[in-house]
Amino acid sequence: MENSAIFDSYHKNGLQLRNRIVMAHMTRSRSDNPENKATELTTLYTNSVLLPD
Repeated sequence: MENSAIFDSYHKNGLQLRNRIVMAHMTRSRSDNPENKATELTTLYTNSVLLPD
């Protein structure tokens, strides 16, 4: 992909991304509480997927 905008940085309303590749949060429905709020387990999952080793 030559000169693809997906690899360009993105800045808007204080949000700064190194590129335009994002991953939707897919674990909200797995939150085991009435409010469906993120839990410590959700944080562990997200970090394991998004952060490098």
